[in-house]
Amino acid sequence: MTSESEMSTSFGAVAATYDAARPGYPAKAVAWLLQPVAADHPTVADVGAGTGKLTRAVLATGARVQAIDPDPAMLAQLAATLPQVSTAVGTAEQIPLADGAVDAVVLGQAWHWVDPVAGSHECARVLRPGGVLGLVWNVRDESVAWLRRLSTIMHSSRSEQLISAGGPEVAAPFADLERAEFEWQTTITRQGVLDLARSRSYVITASPQRREEIESGLVALCDDLGLTGDRTVELPYRTYAYRARRPS
Repeated sequence: MTSESEMSTSFGAVAATYDAARPGYPAKAVAWLLQPVAADHPTVADVGAGTGKLTRAVLATGARVQAIDPDPAMLAQLAATLPQVSTAVGTAEQIPLADGAVDAVVLGQAWHWVDPVAGSHECARVLRPGGVLGLVWNVRDESVAWLRRLSTIMHSSRSEQLISAGGPEVAAPFADLERAEFEWQTTITRQGVLDLARSRSYVITASPQRREEIESGLVALCDDLGLTGDRTVELPYRTYAYRARRPS
């Protein structure tokens, strides 16, 4: 059985596919995460930055970003498209920054891989007093029938399981999390559906036989949706955002 550690660091093997297939984050959600930060141009650590999906949205607010991820291959993909962003290998439990170095620490699709006690302590260490911890996930809207079928084919993810269970946990010195939800949608092609599945840790680390089963199921789904060539289908998302402040 694949370990949690192997799954959490599996994405670098498909970094380009991940970058192409995964959605970005809505500007309203990112603005809400950073709203308590007083600085006009805050310094933000994007931990578990991956290929920079959340990094791009944070940069668009005018913030300065330090991207941190455990996988050098993911950071290399990020650096190729965002050369102005400093990168460093690290995790939420071991952030390679000085005490009080940043105004905010954000994690997109990543806190579910984190030990909430150790991660909370370390994020608080690098935050300035009053700084913000922001956690965010994009989750497909499975009230839509074809998306329920998609999840059945490619297996639900840890992030989806966490949201279904009531959301993330944080520990001292952070108290209760504030929560906001944002609905939006994009479109996706047949290739996009295939790549979205191929970018998931369950699929990346599955046995060859299991991956073949998943691919067959995805092909059948796309055929039933009439997805051929550049034709698209609407893909609605719900973005779940959570924030907490480091005590002053």
